[in-house]
Amino acid sequence: MFIGLDLGTSGLKGVLMTETQEVVAEATAPLSVQRPQEGWSEQSPADWIAAAETVFDRLAAQGLGQVRGLGLSGQMHGATLLDRADEVLRPCILWNDTRSHAEAAELDGDPMFRRLSGNIVFPGFTAPKLMWVARHEPALRARVARVLLPKDYLRLWLTGEHVAEMSDAAGTAWLDTGARDWSDDLLAATGLDRSAMPRLVEGSQVSGVLRPALAARWGLPKGVVVAGGGGDNAASGVGVGVVRAGEAFVSLGTSGVLFAANDGYQPDPATAVHTFCHALPDTWHQMGVILAATDALNWYARLVGADAAALTGELGALQAPGKTVFLPYLGGERTPLNSASVRGAFAGLEHATDRTAATRAVLEGVTYALRDCRDALAATGTRIGQLLAVGGGSRSDYWLRLIATALDVPVALPVAGDFGGAFGAARLALMAATGTGAEIATQPRIARVVEPDPRLTAAFDAGHARFRAAQTALKDLT
Repeated sequence: MFIGLDLGTSGLKGVLMTETQEVVAEATAPLSVQRPQEGWSEQSPADWIAAAETVFDRLAAQGLGQVRGLGLSGQMHGATLLDRADEVLRPCILWNDTRSHAEAAELDGDPMFRRLSGNIVFPGFTAPKLMWVARHEPALRARVARVLLPKDYLRLWLTGEHVAEMSDAAGTAWLDTGARDWSDDLLAATGLDRSAMPRLVEGSQVSGVLRPALAARWGLPKGVVVAGGGGDNAASGVGVGVVRAGEAFVSLGTSGVLFAANDGYQPDPATAVHTFCHALPDTWHQMGVILAATDALNWYARLVGADAAALTGELGALQAPGKTVFLPYLGGERTPLNSASVRGAFAGLEHATDRTAATRAVLEGVTYALRDCRDALAATGTRIGQLLAVGGGSRSDYWLRLIATALDVPVALPVAGDFGGAFGAARLALMAATGTGAEIATQPRIARVVEPDPRLTAAFDAGHARFRAAQTALKDLT
């Protein structure tokens, strides 16, 4: 059997999978985010360990004596800062923290960063966070001996090893993404060298062995290997079998992701598309990323005092967009705006805008932002013929029909089951333990395919044009 752990922003999930890839148990533990100032987003790494202990406690009820491998998936970009004794120096600065926007702009102004990393230096990336700490917390920065990504701090606890893997490392702005290795030049530009970086492995390779004390605590055998794993989206790609060129998925989680696998390295930083290593050797992927997907819907649900699922469940048949436009930029945006300062807005509100109309506008705004990502991917030459839908938002039938029609692409919904980061991490554990490769990362059986509604295509084209007009008019005012 194999365990996959996915360290998300709002919780840690674990799955227990058989060698035939059947999930026989799963467990979750919630996590909270601290926002001590506007634009800040932090978590305590101690909370990740506590959540992992809770998940292991619950999985252990199934019996873990047959486990051979463990894989890790996790939220990307977070700066977990350790001293020489591996003690945590401050709360982890998370992926959706925008405090380092000035430092990101400074680093991005050096052409070397885009040339070697293949990406714009976004404020959420790890490197500018270290520059912010150096500028605002210099005494603490002087004590930094090691920088780990969130899931790799879990790995340190599990194995005692400082290790990262390619897909997560590509989101730091320190990786030569084409060469799949740390760049000495990029590290030096931020006052670091390789001594501060974890050792690199591929996601399907062994990164270490589970510490005997932890194995004994939860009844695992000795010698359980821990796979490199993947950043959350790369691991999700493995989980849904999007590992070959031409395959793609849309993730409707806290953030929104349009993810396409590539068998070559095709960076185009000017589009604000992320070009990262995949969690499998000799494979890359491209992502358009929006910072608020279900996060935007949950924000609106709190605003009107309703349950998000109830709001989407009462919408009925797909309707043409109304006059109300919603910009989902609650905490800045990545693709295609690359702006830490842009904020969300409702435009076109009128007396007729009731709760249902505003709910539709929120879903439409997130969907139009994903369409912007689709257009950015297309500018690099990536074409998408069908999308697999994953994430909590994919439970909304209305949202799936909206995405299919507004993006004019069929959306396939897998059979009941979670094929996300935790399942992908378990697959990577299977690969690491048995020596198998991408051939086991098959796509799930499809429950149904949602086709675009041709009667509404023109209406959503016009709605997207209004969205872009509102984006242009308001982005510098918010």
